[in-house]
Amino acid sequence: MNRQPSPVPRRRVLLAGAGAAAALAGPSFGASPARADGRHRPGAADSLQPYASYWFPDSLPSGTPGDGITWRSLAAWQPGTDRDLAFNRSTVPLARRFTPVPANTTARAGQARISALAAFDHTAGNPSQGSATADTYAPTHWALLDELVFWGGSAGEGLILAPNAPLVDAAHRNGVPVLGTVFLPPVAYGGQLRWTRDLVRRDAAGRFPLAAKLVQVATVYGFDGWFINAETGGGDAALAAEMQAFLRALRAAGAGQGVRITWYDAMNRTGQVGWQGALDDLNRSFFQDASGPVADSLFVDFRWSARSLADSGRLAEQLGRSRYELWAGVDVESAGWDTGTDWDAILPEGRDQVVSFGFYRPEWTLQHLPAGRTPGQFHAADDRFWAGEGAAAARPGGAGGWRAPATAVADRSTLTALPFATGFNTGHGLRWYEAGKVTSEAPWSHLGLQDRLPPRRWVVHTEGQHPDISWDFDDAWRGGSSLLVRGAFDAPATVELFPARLPAGAATVLDLTHRLDPASGPVTVEVAVATRPAPAPGRPAPYVHLPAGTLRPGDGWRTDTVRLGPLGSGTLHALGVRLTGRGGAAVAWRLGALAVHDGPVSPAAPGGLRVTDTAAVDGAVSVRLAWRRADGPVRHYELHRRLPDGSRRFLGGTCGTALYVPGLRRAGTEPAAEIEVRAVHELFTTSEPARVQLPW
Repeated sequence: MNRQPSPVPRRRVLLAGAGAAAALAGPSFGASPARADGRHRPGAADSLQPYASYWFPDSLPSGTPGDGITWRSLAAWQPGTDRDLAFNRSTVPLARRFTPVPANTTARAGQARISALAAFDHTAGNPSQGSATADTYAPTHWALLDELVFWGGSAGEGLILAPNAPLVDAAHRNGVPVLGTVFLPPVAYGGQLRWTRDLVRRDAAGRFPLAAKLVQVATVYGFDGWFINAETGGGDAALAAEMQAFLRALRAAGAGQGVRITWYDAMNRTGQVGWQGALDDLNRSFFQDASGPVADSLFVDFRWSARSLADSGRLAEQLGRSRYELWAGVDVESAGWDTGTDWDAILPEGRDQVVSFGFYRPEWTLQHLPAGRTPGQFHAADDRFWAGEGAAAARPGGAGGWRAPATAVADRSTLTALPFATGFNTGHGLRWYEAGKVTSEAPWSHLGLQDRLPPRRWVVHTEGQHPDISWDFDDAWRGGSSLLVRGAFDAPATVELFPARLPAGAATVLDLTHRLDPASGPVTVEVAVATRPAPAPGRPAPYVHLPAGTLRPGDGWRTDTVRLGPLGSGTLHALGVRLTGRGGAAVAWRLGALAVHDGPVSPAAPGGLRVTDTAAVDGAVSVRLAWRRADGPVRHYELHRRLPDGSRRFLGGTCGTALYVPGLRRAGTEPAAEIEVRAVHELFTTSEPARVQLPW
């Protein structure tokens, strides 16, 4: 049954003020300024901590902002005076994707897609570069997403929210565009019609200066567009006409930069807020008019029904648009996979899908877990939400009314060029590992450091028992996590990892870094490689199995290199592993890294590392650092502190060329803290360091 929300849906309450949502993330790697759990503390003394940018369109509220909040006007914003720009700028370009043969027989290629609206913190509390806690929402199911909206905005903080760089970098690496939010809230939750009028105000020449400003923000910060949600009541038809003209101006200004617009089904052509639950005559002008497209997509309010969605899809096609440019809203904020949804209205079985769908607040997979939750528990819940229970990505179905997205929507991949490498790093962890050794004991999160991860959770081919597969945070080769496969292995089991279109030649090799847990039985490992795609949806790719050795407990981490040259030149369509146990003993096999390449590459070093600002906080020093970009391809940069005993401690990483580091304290009697920055290649090889000293 279609869920009918109240006239003012619950989410507006959560976004109505600075303290309306719990803080989910705090300052970057380190221990200050934060509570003991690493979360943001509004009003902390460290003025250097950068946050994702947020603004009012022009005029500011009356009164005084709350602790930790800065009221800003977008009309007054200029890149040259934005002191946090270097920390908020995404540098990873939006990758191109392809659609492999679906993992199951019910996922449809070329039909419905998915948008997700996720809040990572309250509007004023989104750190620019990660946080000193592993307890964060770290999405990994990028292969199923068509866009992600960085959800936020409130009358007490700001109405326009730009996404932070780590999220954009991670999404772009997987081919997913990210939109910022323009939220004009209902009057009941602080909305003022003057802010709507500010947004669409024209200058003396009849132009819309804030349309140009929104395009400039997206272009300078490196994200992909805006989700525009006009829910402040009290307007009239003239204001609605100006909003429609504003959208058209925004689209025209952003066309050359690829700026996207998603319009939320709220304001209609009368200027009133009347959630239609459909594309119809009252809101179609914000989606398409006589001159062509106005918005790239429309998020249909939760009031939809089977009939309204069917009618909406037909109207979109009559307008010359795809029905899949309509997102049918599914509110999962409070119930997650127990949300009652008329799935057949969107994704009927045995027939073409009606429209696309949009999840509102899928970070429920983190927030519904109790205090003391672990990263592993979060990912288990997140995998269940997106892929279902019991390897539903390969075998659709299962108990309950939840229709996991992987059973309906075809996944996509960006694996099209060499070199390719992954350390199975999910973008947060309880420690930081390098070459299997801990180089920081501090919990952390930074989505920009997330690797490209296997998209199908989990597809296994075996005649025996299916192994248990999970992200594990107790040990890793590099980053914060590894892939742990546990089972009896009473028969060989092939675990699919990546659909791909990777070119391979005589020199191409595959490196596998793996080990067994101490109590594990031995296992024989083979690399599974397919040079042809799967013959049909739900069918395995025609794998060739190449030996990668037999592992025994106590061996520790090791890297085995498998030459792919004997397969001949061509294209690698799938990558996986086949595991065979010995003597019936239970196996716990850990995959730490996988790389496909034509030879090792070392990146050039960055230069000009310098301290740009410092602040003393709670007896420690926080610093802002900047450097020059290294020549040639760079995946990201990593910073370490060289301690007096010669060891190195990981401080943080970023895809940009500036990093905020909190909580530095003097080690013994050292005269200065020595800090190093290295460029990291796609193969995770590192450059020589650039160094700077911070005198005590």
